[in-house]
Amino acid sequence: MRQRFIVIMAGGRGERFWPASRRGRPKHFLPIVGDQPMVRQAVDRLTGLIAVENMFIITHREQREAVMKACPQIRPERIIGEPEVRNTAASIGLAMVLIRREDPEAVFAVMPADHVIHDTQRFQSTINVAFEVAVQKDILVTIGIPPTEPATAYGYIQRGPLYMEQEGRSVYRVDRFVEKPDLATAQRYRETGKYYWNAGIFIWRAAAIEAAFISLAPRWHRGFMLIDKELEAGKPLAVLLESVYPKLENLSIDYAIMEKASNVVMLPAAFDWDDVGSWTAVARYFPADAAHNVVRGTTLISQGRNNIVLGEDERLIALMGVDDLMVIQMEDALLICPKEKAQEVKQLTQQISHDPRYKRWS
Repeated sequence: MRQRFIVIMAGGRGERFWPASRRGRPKHFLPIVGDQPMVRQAVDRLTGLIAVENMFIITHREQREAVMKACPQIRPERIIGEPEVRNTAASIGLAMVLIRREDPEAVFAVMPADHVIHDTQRFQSTINVAFEVAVQKDILVTIGIPPTEPATAYGYIQRGPLYMEQEGRSVYRVDRFVEKPDLATAQRYRETGKYYWNAGIFIWRAAAIEAAFISLAPRWHRGFMLIDKELEAGKPLAVLLESVYPKLENLSIDYAIMEKASNVVMLPAAFDWDDVGSWTAVARYFPADAAHNVVRGTTLISQGRNNIVLGEDERLIALMGVDDLMVIQMEDALLICPKEKAQEVKQLTQQISHDPRYKRWS
């Protein structure tokens, strides 16, 4: 019987969430929304959909022990620590090798660890339908999120003609993937009703994604096959990754495969979804006062509107006569910036990590 697997990718740094997110404690280890680390929420959300022993988590080797602690239900050998950051094409190719070795006929889903999804039942139902679609032909299935606003922080998927119906759900061919648009373009996308947010959730047979690598990204495939060959010879995976990973180009699966492939289909999501890509997105999950200020922690705001203030400890944060600010206070660092600059915190984080004077806060 063809087995189903799920791969959770937990390798990002969440740089827009500085100062809470750091190199040793990236976004997926934070309880951004809820009271559990996001990677643990991702695992819990999948429980019951497939056997827990068929779940993999791919992370950076420096984060592997923290993932094991956050997700004790996942077998340690299923938590893979990459020696270097090589983006999602490398992670997915590695997962393909490991899963194919267990079941050449397997089908597997890939998804990030740091998304907010509340409707677990509809989420599982959607992934289950995607599994049923993916096993039928050599196709690459992606999940499209119906946009609720003209967002400029997400890539988009343009819906093509109807491909098939599965369990009462419409599945469409994908015309193209498009990069993050400007506001006017995002508004136009939403008005057409044919564009969906790209959530980075993919489902395919191991053989189908391998065929795509062979055809569209052969250099990556040669590296994956070297790993497979050496595993067959009994060499430890960690040693193989040390030698192979530095030779793999740093590219996303979107650039390496999805934007080039002609056999991509999309299943629209039937569940709520949020990428929570910045502090302003997190603020949606906390109540606002009469002046539309969102606060957490010990905070006093006088004559101020539309501010976001998040404090970690009992120190008083007082604002007076300011609007539209974002104030994030941690034990050893404080961020103050206009809310409109929330997406640019990533650039600030990179400055901090590259300057020896500030590296301890990276």
